Amino acid sequence: MAVTGKWTAEEIPDQHTRIAIVTGANSGLGRIVARELARHGAKVIIASRDRAKGAEAAKAIETALPSSTVEAAQLDLADVSSIRAFADGIRGGNDYIDLLINNAGIMAAPYRRTVDGFELHFGTNHLGHFALTALLLPLLYERPDARVVTVSSNNHKAGHIRFDDLQGEHRYSRWGAYAQSKLANLLFAFELDRRLKAGGWRLISVAAHPGYSATNLQLSGPPLQERLVMRLTNRLFAQSAEMGALPLLYAATAPDLRGGSYVGPDGVGEMRGHPALVQATRQAYDEEAARRLWDISERLTGVTYDFRAPAARPARR
Repeated sequence: MAVTGKWTAEEIPDQHTRIAIVTGANSGLGRIVARELARHGAKVIIASRDRAKGAEAAKAIETALPSSTVEAAQLDLADVSSIRAFADGIRGGNDYIDLLINNAGIMAAPYRRTVDGFELHFGTNHLGHFALTALLLPLLYERPDARVVTVSSNNHKAGHIRFDDLQGEHRYSRWGAYAQSKLANLLFAFELDRRLKAGGWRLISVAAHPGYSATNLQLSGPPLQERLVMRLTNRLFAQSAEMGALPLLYAATAPDLRGGSYVGPDGVGEMRGHPALVQATRQAYDEEAARRLWDISERLTGVTYDFRAPAARPARR
């Protein structure tokens, strides 16, 4: 499928009866994605680490769009127990979901570890979403046009999966850790789609990136000196967050999008522009690396995938 014309959020199909979860939607790109999905009729669940900020975002969207339905729920992707609690709450309150948008992330932060001992970028950006998707998978089964959208970055092009040092224990670079996590996002998204196809699922997995967009991501993780530089470059070179959200919205809603697609801006270097189908680096399509990363991710998180139909699974105890 090719993207024709300059696609905008006005072209989002009717989303009534659909339920969407957007991680990290209390601010930035995720908040815009949540707002536009709600504008077009979806029930949206804002999943964020800060409960108060998530509730504020939900209230703001409902105030601006009185007919919308937006809820907030706490989710800390750096804590597997929080991910399990969030998934339990979603399963307890919803018979299904249609969209899971794995958007939340951190960028270029100093070396830290998650609650479970994972390097922060790898643990939050990749492992957290890997575990969340597995736990919510049964709710996406057999929903028409259901999708998992995983948000990557142009920075994945600088990434390498360092299987001998995934946690950055021997050599750590803030930007290298971020790039590795964004490459891991793509390996996961494409491998998930291959496994869904092999299991006969209607659900598809796609990926998207926002190009160079002015958001609070650049101003929250890096040290002060870099934040000051990026504040300036955001003003001079970045496109708006509204434009950056378009590839994510296209990946989530465009009819007939094929599983395994990757959507980004159509401008030079995929830095700016309207949504288009783009190509990731060759490393992102490495099936052997994807399988290896998948096995490691299951072992680290303790969360395993089950691609059998939900009715065929053993009852939960």
